Amino acid sequence: MTENSGPLLELRGVRAAYHGITVLHGVDLNVAAGQVVALLGPNGAGKTTVLKVAAGLHPPDAGHLLMGGRDVTGIRPSRLARAGVCLIPEGRGVFPNLSVRDNLLMMTFCGRGRGREEIEETAYGRFPVLAARRGQQAGTLSGGEQQMLALARGLATDPAVLLLDELSMGLAPLVVAELYELVAEIARQGVAVLVVEQFAAAVLKIADHAAVVVRGRIQWQGHPDGSLQAELSSYYLGSPP
Repeated sequence: MTENSGPLLELRGVRAAYHGITVLHGVDLNVAAGQVVALLGPNGAGKTTVLKVAAGLHPPDAGHLLMGGRDVTGIRPSRLARAGVCLIPEGRGVFPNLSVRDNLLMMTFCGRGRGREEIEETAYGRFPVLAARRGQQAGTLSGGEQQMLALARGLATDPAVLLLDELSMGLAPLVVAELYELVAEIARQGVAVLVVEQFAAAVLKIADHAAVVVRGRIQWQGHPDGSLQAELSSYYLGSPP
């Protein structure tokens, strides 16, 4: 883990609701520059809502969102994106009818000041398979290649904070391991990475910190070690006393 002076992304006492039903009950979570934080928990626990709050897509009903120590609660998602927050949602989020190259070129309109040549050079350097597929429609790529393209698109914004939702969904274990090695390398470059995962094994190999959310509350936080992996089943099957 990279040494840091404080959290780059911070949620303080965040409560959030949908249609009057509270789904987050006072969540506290920090992510520092150069750190990978794994947010784990069963389906319906509130993990994706945490990411939406962090990206500005779901304003909290109470609590605060901070970036670099500055309170950004309630700021529009577009402003947070320009400030360096990038969310890669579940389902990859590529344009299936556009070529790989055109998917990348869409990111020249994101307002982060990177040109076409720079975006392509960086993407193909990180993901050589995309260079070989640059003229291919994104929807015809394998699942792993589509996820690489989604990552490449997100990284084209040169983010300070990277939010990943269920990176492993529908992918073979070897592909997942490769993707998470890339995520670890991204963090080593100073990016704060928050990863939501239901299946913990792959992300815990690279995570510096882990948090388990159950029924909208953080039940455990700390350095991921053998004791956490041994206890995860109890968190997933039912909240511990």
